[in-house]
Amino acid sequence: MAKRSDWRRTLPRRILAGDVLVIALTMVTAHSVRFGMAETRLANAANLPYWVVGVAIGALWLLALWIWRAWEIRVVGSGVLEYRRVVNATLALFGAVAIFSYVFGIELARGYVAVAFPVGMLLLVGWRWASRQVIVRMRQRGRLSRRLVIIGGPGEALQLHRSFARAPSSGFSPYGAILPGRSLQSPDGEELPLPVLSVDRSVPAILEVLLRHEVEVVAVTGGGLSPRLMRALSWELADHSISLILAPALTDIAGPRIHSHPVADLPLIHVSTPRLGGFSAALKRVFDILGAALGLLVISPFMLATAIAIKLDDGGPVFFRQTRVGRENQPFTMIKFRSMVVDAEARLAELEEREGQDAGNGVLFKMKDDPRITRVGRILRAYSIDELPQLINVLLGSMSMVGPRPPLASEVERYGTDVLRRLIVKPGITGLWQVGGRSDLDWEESVRLDLYYVENWSIVQDLIIIFRTVRVVLTRDGAY
Repeated sequence: MAKRSDWRRTLPRRILAGDVLVIALTMVTAHSVRFGMAETRLANAANLPYWVVGVAIGALWLLALWIWRAWEIRVVGSGVLEYRRVVNATLALFGAVAIFSYVFGIELARGYVAVAFPVGMLLLVGWRWASRQVIVRMRQRGRLSRRLVIIGGPGEALQLHRSFARAPSSGFSPYGAILPGRSLQSPDGEELPLPVLSVDRSVPAILEVLLRHEVEVVAVTGGGLSPRLMRALSWELADHSISLILAPALTDIAGPRIHSHPVADLPLIHVSTPRLGGFSAALKRVFDILGAALGLLVISPFMLATAIAIKLDDGGPVFFRQTRVGRENQPFTMIKFRSMVVDAEARLAELEEREGQDAGNGVLFKMKDDPRITRVGRILRAYSIDELPQLINVLLGSMSMVGPRPPLASEVERYGTDVLRRLIVKPGITGLWQVGGRSDLDWEESVRLDLYYVENWSIVQDLIIIFRTVRVVLTRDGAY
């Protein structure tokens, strides 16, 4: 087990080494920009050289990162959580420096701090982002991951395994399942994709299995163990340095909606209600108007060139208008650049009959080599250029910058009750469907992403999705 876990020690050390270099570079840059190469001292009784001040601030910076646990193995490579800890530690450090200087009358050069603070923040976050790209790629290849065993009922274990399988970059490698007092199959008869290591309920038997298979993380989900056995198991896991994860049965709930609420020494989890109206809705509308107006202003010359290219290709109309279903099941006319032949809609039934279920994902009809797409249309679709006129729909209020994919009426007719919930918000030009795989996703995963967005909407999430959309479009992931 020691050899397999060596990376758990070396990876944080390498991240620490990078942080040290970044902070050293930041302090040298701040000194050079503010004072040049001249030796300068503090203008007070201390009379310390500024290089001593730089070393002190750098050491305190590392201390702040340690206090905020920025090198924990579960944090390194995690993304937003890692960046948040780095930012919070940096803000706390420079806040403390400002307060200390004021209280003790130390005349620290403002230009020195004005350079060190933003440069250091950007370089630290940039370093963590770059290292995360390498970590994620290695985890997708099966490296830098902790061996994980799921304990719980068959159905819950299956659902939890699917969640881990969708996110190999999380650093967890599902190894097996323990089903205390259960059968080897889930309730619907679907066999678990993991080997069942044990069905014993006793803590000693479970611990023996975990130690024998060198498990590093245990994820316990609903229907697994009684509170008494759970408490006893947690003590044993702590004694053997095995991490414990408690996975609630309620899935697809974002972190900001989850709050711990202890009652009578019982750690209850409170899930806040999604806020889809009032101030939140008004804020999203302002965000949409500003984003769409700025987008149209910036890309209008490019849109004009695209329109000319479409017209010269086959002489047909530039725009394609189609009725889609929007918020609260209200129809609207969506505008796109035309990427198919003029009679594409008339030929759809023929293609559906010929291709059958091999095209699309059960509800959405998609073909990788659709014969109706024009020469210019293939380029437009590859880089999602055909979607740009939808900025007009956003200005008119029928669409949003970010939201679920706008469905056809024929698709909505086939929706189940749960899927209809995606219609309580406006459809978007981009969304989790767009950045999560686009046409490569099956129907179940497409719906899951849309419902996740509906349940966990926030302006910050919209900004993140827009940022990720740029990368997805440039790499052409799932575009056809």
